Amino acid sequence: MNTSPQRFEILLVPTHVEKPGEAHRAGDPVRSAVVEATGETGASGYPRYAGNGMEADIDPASGTVEALLVDGAELDYGLTAVAKRRD
Repeated sequence: MNTSPQRFEILLVPTHVEKPGEAHRAGDPVRSAVVEATGETGASGYPRYAGNGMEADIDPASGTVEALLVDGAELDYGLTAVAKRRD
């Protein structure tokens, strides 16, 4: 039986850097999408989720976004993806 979450909400939040190598969240999300499990495994080895213009490989144990495409393109610099479990 698959115990991985079937749905996540991905939030794209702007980041800023005060010190080299240290990015911090800055502000409200600029975009969000609810993605659902596709039943496939991504190139990263984690389950693939897709929906609303986003396709992501997400580690179901930690909720870490391991790979992400937004409208078919890689994530722009200055944005960070945060996944929240949605059951």
